[in-house]
Parts: sequence; structure tokens; C-alpha cells
Amino acid sequence: MKLLKKLCLPVVSIACIFAVPASSTYTLSKDYTVTIHGTSNLHAWDEKVNTVSGDGTVNPNSDGSYNVTAIRIKMEVHSIKSDMGSIMNNNTYKALKADDYPQIIFALVAPVESIQVKAGEKTVMVKGNLTIAGVTRPVNVQVKIAMPEQRTLLFEGSQAIKMTDYGIKPPTALLGTLKTGNEITINFKTSFILK
Repeated sequence: MKLLKKLCLPVVSIACIFAVPASSTYTLSKDYTVTIHGTSNLHAWDEKVNTVSGDGTVNPNSDGSYNVTAIRIKMEVHSIKSDMGSIMNNNTYKALKADDYPQIIFALVAPVESIQVKAGEKTVMVKGNLTIAGVTRPVNVQVKIAMPEQRTLLFEGSQAIKMTDYGIKPPTALLGTLKTGNEITINFKTSFILK
């Protein structure tokens, strides 16, 4: 009987290892919305980031939940378009040093744990690094996360930042008549799908 137990233990251990699948890569789908909201001395303004890419790594847990262990999102600066037209667009690209730093990048630095596959969402504080105009700073972002089914991972939230924290001089327009405020808010709604 003892011999049987000794023989069964490695078999059970191997079965448990294979019962939980390996980590999976998720890719940002085209179903996303990323906008930038700001203010000025004349009126509020909005910009849309039209080209965004990204991927993430998701690891399963033995209880059926999942941990997001990596997320990296890239926003193309030259794809940002303002509701105020080309003058504001060009001033934005100049302020963000787009020719030298063509992407705004967010990278997760701490896992998001125990996400359940179910209808509904979970609000969590996500820790990451945000790189703008070549300057990287840590950010804590409150995010709504949902995993309605195993192949789909949804993120929605917003993050207020000060442009001067990233060495950016707030843009102006109309020969300096319009001066933007220092604080902007990045709003995002993204969907990642299993590769």
C-alpha cells in the first residue's frame, strides 16, 4: 500500500501541473477608445488617440481565476487629433516632442490578481510606469477590469496628469491667445483578446 502511494504521488503532481494551462498572450483589439481631455483659458478641449497597440500576459490560477502579469500599451503621438484642428495638433506634437519620442507608453509594474471569468467588473488600483516625451514616471490608475469570458479582457479608466511633470510645456494656439491648462486627463476603454 505504501508503495502504491509513493507511485501515485508523482502521477498526481504531474496531473495537477497539466490541469492549469500555461500563461497566455492577449493582444489589444481594434475596439478601443483613448482620449485626452484638457482645459484652456478660453474653453475645454479634447483630443483622440487614433492609433494604439498593446499586449499582455495572463496566468491562470488553480481556483479558476486569472492574474494579469504584464500589460504594455503604446499610443502613437502623431495619431493624436484635436477637436480644435491642425494648429492645435501641430502644437501638441511639438510639445510632446513627437519626432524624438513618437510613442506614449504605459507598462504594468505589479500584477493584477484574482480576476474571475464572469459578467460584471472589478475596480482595482493598477500600478504602472507612464512614459511621455521621453520621461517615465510611476502612476497608480484606478481601473475597471472585466473578463466576461476567457478570451476577452476589458480595461476602462482615466488618469489625470500634469504635463510639467513630464517636462512638457503646455501648448498654446492662436498666437498665444489660447493657453492650455497644465493638467490633462487620459481616458481609456480597451479590449484585449487571446491570441
